[in-house]
Amino acid sequence: MAKRIPEDLRKLLGKDKVIDDPEIVSLYAREPSGISSEALAVVFPENVKDVSKIASYAYKNGVLIYPQGSTTDLVGGAVPEPKGIVVSFERMNRIINVSILDSIVDVEVGVRLGDLNVELAKHGYMFPIDPGSVNITTVGGAVNSGAGGLRGAKYGTMRDWVLGLTIVLPDEAGTVMRVGCRTTKCRQGYDLVRLIVGSEGTLALVAEATLKITPLPETMATALAFFSTLENLFEAYREIKSSGVQPLVMEFMDYETAKLAGEASKSPINVEGHMLLVSVDCNFEAVERVESWLRRVMEKNGALKVYTSKTIEGAEPLFTIRRSLFPAQVAMASKLYPGRKKIVYMEDIAVPPSKLLEAVTAVRRISEEKGLKVSIGGHVGDGNLHPSVAFPVDDEIVKKKVLEWEFEVSKTAVELGGTVSAEHGIGLRKKEFLKMEMEKLGSLKALEIMKGVKKVFDPKGILNPGKVV
Repeated sequence: MAKRIPEDLRKLLGKDKVIDDPEIVSLYAREPSGISSEALAVVFPENVKDVSKIASYAYKNGVLIYPQGSTTDLVGGAVPEPKGIVVSFERMNRIINVSILDSIVDVEVGVRLGDLNVELAKHGYMFPIDPGSVNITTVGGAVNSGAGGLRGAKYGTMRDWVLGLTIVLPDEAGTVMRVGCRTTKCRQGYDLVRLIVGSEGTLALVAEATLKITPLPETMATALAFFSTLENLFEAYREIKSSGVQPLVMEFMDYETAKLAGEASKSPINVEGHMLLVSVDCNFEAVERVESWLRRVMEKNGALKVYTSKTIEGAEPLFTIRRSLFPAQVAMASKLYPGRKKIVYMEDIAVPPSKLLEAVTAVRRISEEKGLKVSIGGHVGDGNLHPSVAFPVDDEIVKKKVLEWEFEVSKTAVELGGTVSAEHGIGLRKKEFLKMEMEKLGSLKALEIMKGVKKVFDPKGILNPGKVV
């Protein structure tokens, strides 16, 4: 059966839409963290009809389906385990319609967020969800993961910006269904759009999306500051957060991580301590005042060095270090375990902003107790931290310590009133942590409900099996 699946799909879709060469398939069966698996084939639909044919065939033949964007997942959510077919949406990359009057854009889900924003900028607009991998992240990947990013301090996550979806169900007909609206206000009974957003490809195949868009800021004031202590940094953070000003971006990296990120990005900026990056969007008349205020707050709270900008273009060099967070964490792993295959575990906890210093302090303590080198950064504007450790795949002792570390970090987040996953999802790695969180809330029943929802959408369990619940 497994051997005939690629040939069946070629007959169904056309031979140029199916690849089963093991070397090429392997490129679609791994994640940047180092987690990898195997797949039977990679299928490249080019329109909704193709997606429907794939879903119908898979349902009738019991073939497992793994939907995929650009494989930037970090929790095992895109890994084809057990074996099935990867459905890559990279060829479904059309921007269908831009309506400035309606403040929406209709897209196929293979459109990359960076490319989308290049097009929207021609109209003076943007799509504000801005993950660290924004230039390669696809709309579909962002929808399925419920992505957030650097602008989360002001604009939240994907669930706040998706109005409608065209989805394909894994049933006999490969049913194509439109959910949601093209209007901001929409009451269609239960909110199926928000159910799909963040479902990690376990409920339906997302083919097209209607997204809200927003005007580009006139300009923005940005400050990049370095502090000798975490306490000083978070005092500056608290003052800004409590000021009544709504930052567009608030980002943090500890000293060693910022130093490695500076090296990875070849930034000319000299990293002198723990890093806090803050941007406030405003009009031209206010930008000088806001920039001066940001500088004063940073210096008042003990910043060793402050770099500022009063323009969007001028701020780009200040963002370079922060956008190199994951490369810095990979670089740290490479320094620790040179020449060995390794897996990098980037955590994705969120806590109430008032608990951030406690969370960072606890992560550092847990890491020391386990004897692990930790790298910490994150979107502190919304309380989201990304601490990271790594282990060589051939060292079971270190791997055990990393798994214990991950559990303790997640447990700390829950105890501080936070969550085990802010924007990366649950995937393979965090299922037990989700259970722990629900248990802490007295809501284990929620997991049964989730499994029931999965059964309704995907009765044979063929869509991204083993993920989430």
